[in-house]
Amino acid sequence: MSSFAEAFLNWEVILQYLPAIGRGVIVTIQIAILVVISGIALGLLLAVVRSYRITLVNWMIVALVDTLRSLPPLVLILLIYFGLPNIGINMGGFVVVWLVLTLVLAAFAEEIFWAGLLSVDKGQWQAARSTGLGYTQALLYVVMPQAVRMTIPPLTNRTIAITKNTALGTVIGVAEIMNEATTAVSFSGNASPLFVGAVAYVLLFLPVVYLGRWIETRFAWKKN
Repeated sequence: MSSFAEAFLNWEVILQYLPAIGRGVIVTIQIAILVVISGIALGLLLAVVRSYRITLVNWMIVALVDTLRSLPPLVLILLIYFGLPNIGINMGGFVVVWLVLTLVLAAFAEEIFWAGLLSVDKGQWQAARSTGLGYTQALLYVVMPQAVRMTIPPLTNRTIAITKNTALGTVIGVAEIMNEATTAVSFSGNASPLFVGAVAYVLLFLPVVYLGRWIETRFAWKKN
């Protein structure tokens, strides 16, 4: 037990590197919030555009979404961070992680929103159009509110799963929790900072998980 405490609960090491891990928590929160906002917004926009059923545009959206859903986020991060500079496009690690996770979340969000749109009864469309509303007005004012309400539970779960990938930023030097923790381990030769990093992730995302569960239960009840 003393060996475990020395390896993972060395308070001298923990107190030394706790401020750095705290800064990593702030960076992780910043990335996560930006990803949630931009990813969901982009996914909703793609679903709306797809609803107009323009053949060529729909093929492009489906191809993009399927590609993003198929590739691991880590592969995309490495491709963009190390590949784009070869053609003169340079982006910082923070931007790369935000961009990749935004695109991945948008891909899944688009499919979820699209399924929600398809699940709305056709009678709702017909009733809205019969009142004189145009297609866009019927979509935005009648169909979309119903579709979004039904998509909140699965969208919440997918959002939580993707935002946890902020830890991938450590491979390109983004100073988030994992990067700060592993750097501290390298300097201290002790695993305690890594343990603190794990605790930080639990404290950060566990409330979000419970919030997602509450949202899922609440909106499932409303739907019924």
